[in-house]
Amino acid sequence: MLHRVFLSHPHSVDESYAEHAVFAGGFALRLLLASGAALIHAVIPCLFEKTASRMIADMYARTHNRGA
Repeated sequence: MLHRVFLSHPHSVDESYAEHAVFAGGFALRLLLASGAALIHAVIPCLFEKTASRMIADMYARTHNRGA
């Protein structure tokens, strides 16, 4: 049970639990920053015009073929 909950997915992308935790935590932080840029852009359109979309595209590129 514990293996399935904590280790199955990280192993499916060739990472240890700790490596996966660091990667996912960094990913969450980048998502938070992208959402902040999008929120500022919503209020002041001349700021961060392409920041959030560029960050999302970069994150997608990093995760697109993980574990394949």
